[in-house]
Amino acid sequence: MPSVSRALSGAEPRPVRRAPRTRSVRLPVTVTVCLAACAALVGPLTAAGPAAAARKGKPPYTVKTVKLAVRAGGRDCTLDADLYRPKGVDAAHPAPAVLTTNGFGGSKSDGSTDAIARAFASRGYAALAYSGLGFGRTGCPISLDDPQVDGRAASRILDFLAGTRPAKDGTRVDFVTADGPGDPRVGMFGGSYGGAIQLATASVDQRVDALVPLITWHDLAYSMAPNGADRTAGTSGPWPGVYKHQWTNGFYLIGEAQGLLHPRLDKSGQGGAGCVHFVARACEAKKLLNSGRYPAARTDAVHRYLRSLSPVSYLRAVRAPTLLVQGQADTLFNLNEAAATYEALRAQGTETKMIWQAWGHSGGMTDPAEGELDLAKGNFESSYVGRRVLAWFGRYLRQRWETDTGPAFAYYRDWVRRGPAYATSESYPGGVPRRLYLSGDGRLVDSPADVVPGSRQYRNGRMASSHSESSLAELLKLPNRKPYDTRGTYLDWTSQPVGGQPVDVVGAPRATLEVGSPAAERVRGSGDAADRLVLFLKLYDIAPNGGKTLIHRQVAPVRVPDVTREFTVDLPAIVHRFERGHRLRFVLAASDTAYFGNRGSKPVTVRSTREETGVLELPVVVRGAF
Repeated sequence: MPSVSRALSGAEPRPVRRAPRTRSVRLPVTVTVCLAACAALVGPLTAAGPAAAARKGKPPYTVKTVKLAVRAGGRDCTLDADLYRPKGVDAAHPAPAVLTTNGFGGSKSDGSTDAIARAFASRGYAALAYSGLGFGRTGCPISLDDPQVDGRAASRILDFLAGTRPAKDGTRVDFVTADGPGDPRVGMFGGSYGGAIQLATASVDQRVDALVPLITWHDLAYSMAPNGADRTAGTSGPWPGVYKHQWTNGFYLIGEAQGLLHPRLDKSGQGGAGCVHFVARACEAKKLLNSGRYPAARTDAVHRYLRSLSPVSYLRAVRAPTLLVQGQADTLFNLNEAAATYEALRAQGTETKMIWQAWGHSGGMTDPAEGELDLAKGNFESSYVGRRVLAWFGRYLRQRWETDTGPAFAYYRDWVRRGPAYATSESYPGGVPRRLYLSGDGRLVDSPADVVPGSRQYRNGRMASSHSESSLAELLKLPNRKPYDTRGTYLDWTSQPVGGQPVDVVGAPRATLEVGSPAAERVRGSGDAADRLVLFLKLYDIAPNGGKTLIHRQVAPVRVPDVTREFTVDLPAIVHRFERGHRLRFVLAASDTAYFGNRGSKPVTVRSTREETGVLELPVVVRGAF
């Protein structure tokens, strides 16, 4: 295999411009939406499968459906899997294997999972695609990629690929490259739910040789109820943060609908605590978040549980070389999640690299012809990310040690019209901090000396008065209403227009603030975290004609730990260019339609003086001037 540096030396074509969005509707989270979402996630279960591939021409592999008995979470489960064997691969001529499974709501037969297996089998790898626990025709309840349940189940698949455990019909594998007795050479590849399972499996089974998790989480507690305030490590500050109800309820309904979508689903080991298809503790976590009341003891127990399901708790056991791929257009699992995993793995010496591609759960896919990897199409050789993946597996699975796997960090730039769309760096973070100060007159200024003293106030209403997104709209291919903020329920600060060189921001902005809220102070001693002040921070790009763009629709929810003191907020990381003549607007809002908000009325005042004012810090790689 040629080196990545040589393979990527050609110029990248221009990204495709998106068509204007149509007028949006508010997305209700109902069972009807759930079924539609499942259909969107799973895709046609026949057209993209092995049979369809065979109709287009005889594929260079055979496919066999196998059932694998596993013990997972104290239950006996049957995994439904398809085993792909490339032609010419046998006991005398073995090949390394690639293991893949579905994203949440999918199965082994959905468009992307099936396509991933076919793509690697076509390139000479043995491949196994399976439906995760609780999905497709695989039994047992959904346990959210718990390493001690889902990870242990996947470990039994490695036994099958090693030839030490037969399928239920007696099928044995003798054609996977072995690194030792009972040790098959196996890599894992997949996205979202199919990404976290890789890290979970590698934490309980050291036989995994290489990982490529796409658009997945670092800490489910942060993913479901993020808090950008006072982060000390990982992704999140004190928990609970602010409940991300649209995403969480949408996926909950997708999970509960599995029996309707897959009537032949193995019903062994049903869920608990009032859920049909989730394990009881996952059901209790969702109920707590939906309740809007967070007493300390119960909340702490749920927090510990969600973290136990998350890489943040078990990365120390992951030693397999890991290529992380995360999407810029992703409000479910934002770039901070991949960055936290990357930093933790690098710190412990695990070979790790990271790519920030364009697309994620919130859309962002460019035309595959323009260089982005499309899993359903399997365009590995013609996409930057695809070539990086092939190089990763070429080195660690085929043991072609001379293969160049590329730089430590790469990120897609949607503003590039000619030349490579991806920029690269040998370190992360790579930007130089650029500070702007919140002036009392609503400006963002370069120096504390330019701050105009003053105070400004907003009030929150009973209903959400700001909107960032309808969370499932992109997955459902529905219109997504433009972001808005209602006058009187937010504060904003705006920079001068960019002059001369553009400003490129790559990484997580950070804000240091102090706010006044007597109503929040009065409930400081409450034992219920829901009484604390909730804020929403975000960044807009303001065009010369006044048009505004909420960058990747990202929002930083904050549940202020202590309203009487200064606090620091890590916003979601972005990759964005502020062009010449554009301005940056920093917004502090009282609410957001995609999240739970404040309990009761909590007016907020922000004061600015030259000696003491809020600060916004941007990681800048191209240093133009605001």
